Amino acid sequence: MRFIFKTNYAQDIALAKHGGHLFWYSVLVLLLVAAPWLFTEYWLAQLTFVLIYSIAALGIMLLAGFTGLFSLGHAAFLGVGAYTHAVLSNMGVPFPIALAAAAALSAAVGVVVGLPAMRVKGIYLGMATLAFGFIVEEVLARWESVTGGNAGIHIKKPNLFGWVLETEIQFYFLCLVITVIATLGILNLLRSPTGRAFVAIRDSEISAQSMGIHLARYKTLSFAISAALAGVAGALYVHKLQFISPDQFNILQSIDLLLMIVIGGLGSVHGAFLGAIFLITMPQLISMVKDYLPAVIGQAPGLQGVVYGAVLIAFVLFEPMGLYGRWLKVRTYIETFPFYRKGMFKRQKSFQKSDRLK
Repeated sequence: MRFIFKTNYAQDIALAKHGGHLFWYSVLVLLLVAAPWLFTEYWLAQLTFVLIYSIAALGIMLLAGFTGLFSLGHAAFLGVGAYTHAVLSNMGVPFPIALAAAAALSAAVGVVVGLPAMRVKGIYLGMATLAFGFIVEEVLARWESVTGGNAGIHIKKPNLFGWVLETEIQFYFLCLVITVIATLGILNLLRSPTGRAFVAIRDSEISAQSMGIHLARYKTLSFAISAALAGVAGALYVHKLQFISPDQFNILQSIDLLLMIVIGGLGSVHGAFLGAIFLITMPQLISMVKDYLPAVIGQAPGLQGVVYGAVLIAFVLFEPMGLYGRWLKVRTYIETFPFYRKGMFKRQKSFQKSDRLK
């Protein structure tokens, strides 16, 4: 078992805690770069979807996993970014400018939605964001002159100042670069004073406020950053599909986004990626397995929803730390065997005594 002796603050906040981290993340990057030559076109497309959903998962992980604010209408930010990018791209605006505009408008909408977070939390905040999601979906469906209504709109290929990305491999590398930038941005944000303020708010708002943290400002900022990342994911999503319609950004999409971080592991950047992998691969696994099931079960229209619900309930009951939490337990068991103690990861109450006085 590795014990790291830290001698300075820079070592404490370093992205790579030791040489092992640097080695394995370098291997992962090399595998991702070589993916177009290792996988078929179909699986490369699925990996592209994983990268796109990972960006959205990073945003909602920042909001829910690190700030403690749950959103049931996050697909609305995905839709705002997607439609903004689609409209601007069809007008001939270069991809980077349209992407920045999509992120900026989604962030602005996130600020508007984040304002109620100053007064409500918990289930009431979830209801407010859910209502916002319904409003955005209805606006996208009714504003036909811009969004095309329920008929949807098509989008042109990404145009990088005259260089058009025609192939699937080129678009994959574009998504990979943006995902790496978003990941490094979130990691650096979390080790900054702003990121530490987010975590303090999540753990105890009363304690955070007593330390001088402006709750309204940081909650709104968290919503804005989360919405901006969702807008970037929406912009890439529309380019991947080359067609969007309002029904793609409904409540089910919001639940999928929330499902990603819960199953991946709340409060960890790794959990965002593990959740995205789960969300993309699970339908493929269901489609492969259902052929071996009885026709009554395999051909049932609600099979995927039942499996998703069962998996979510199982994780909430038996593994609340998600896939990444399970990996931490397995790794700790291997490192400490035979001295592993069963109660090492026992769940503890995270609230402070002062919170119970409210």
